Amino acid sequence: MQGNEVIFMNERIVFMGTADFSGTVLQMLIDEHYNVVGVVSQPDRQVGRKKKTEMTLVKKLALAHDIPVVQPAKIRTDYADVVAFEPDLIITAAYGQIVPNAILGAPRLGCVNVHASLLPKYRGGAPVHQAIIDGNKETGVTIMYMAEKMDAGDLIAQRSTPIDDTDTVGKVYDRLAALGAELLKDTLPSILNGTNSRTPQDESQVTFAPVIKRGDERLDWDMSARDVFNKVRGLDPWPGCYSVYQGANVKIWAGHVHECANAASHEGTPAGTIIKIFKDAIGVKCGTGIYLITELQMPGKRRMSVKDYLNGKNIFEEGERFEQPCA
Repeated sequence: MQGNEVIFMNERIVFMGTADFSGTVLQMLIDEHYNVVGVVSQPDRQVGRKKKTEMTLVKKLALAHDIPVVQPAKIRTDYADVVAFEPDLIITAAYGQIVPNAILGAPRLGCVNVHASLLPKYRGGAPVHQAIIDGNKETGVTIMYMAEKMDAGDLIAQRSTPIDDTDTVGKVYDRLAALGAELLKDTLPSILNGTNSRTPQDESQVTFAPVIKRGDERLDWDMSARDVFNKVRGLDPWPGCYSVYQGANVKIWAGHVHECANAASHEGTPAGTIIKIFKDAIGVKCGTGIYLITELQMPGKRRMSVKDYLNGKNIFEEGERFEQPCA
C-alpha cells in the first residue's frame, strides 16, 4: 500500500461471502495484508449426481490462509460466532443471506458491501443477470454501507463497465468481481480512517433484481427476438434458458437475432415455430423477428453447437413449434 492515507492494518475485519465473486474480493484483502480475523460463508452444499459435499470457494481460500471460518445455517438467529470475532469492520460480497441488525450494529466502523450493480439500480440477488436480460449497455459495482433494508444503504463509491452483445452473465460476473475487488482496494483505506464519502441512495431511481427462479428460465417466444437474445445470454452459463420441444426440455445456450429482409412474411406464424433449419442454426419465430439458435443442449447430452448437433440425430423440423409457457 502506498500514499499518505492513514491505514489501520491492525483493524479487525470480518469477511462474509459465498459465491466465486466473493472469493475474488477476499483474495484482494489477503494479498493486501489486511487483518482478516474471520470469514463467514454459507454452509457446505451437496453438488452433482453423487451429492458430494463441497466447500465454498471462500471457505477453501480462508482455510488455506489459516483464517477461522463459521457457517451459520440461518444468520438471522445464529450470529453469536460472528459477533464473537469482535470486528472493527465487516465486509460482505455475495454472501447470500440477509444480515440482521445484531451484526450490522456490531462493528464500530460499520458493515460495507460490494454489490454487483450501479445502485440504486438492481437491488437484490441477481443484478448481473437482470442487467443483461434488460438489454443494458452498462453495469458496474458499488461499495456501500449496509442497512436493514436490502441493498438500501448509503453509497461510498462506484465504478462502471460496458456490456456488449458478446457478453454473457458469466463474462460480466467475472469482470465485476475483479472490478469490485479493485474498487474496494482503492476505497478501503478511506473507510478505515473515516474520510470516505457517503451518499444516500435516490429512492425514486430504485429497481430490483430478484433471484432467478426455475420458472424464469423458460423462454417465452412471444418476446421479441432481441429480448430472447438478451435473456439467453443473461442466463449463460447459469442457470441457463430452456424451451420445451416434443415434450423434452431443450437448453438454449446461444444464438442471435436473424437479420433477414423477409422476416415480415412470417408475421402470421405462431411464436415458437421453427421457420428454417440452417446448417449451423435453427431459426425460431418470435413475437417480433426471428431468433437463430446456434448452441443448445438436449436432455442427458452435453452442450454443443447446432452445427455439430445437426450432424447427428436431429429431432427438429421446420413448421414444428416449441411449446409456450402456460399463461
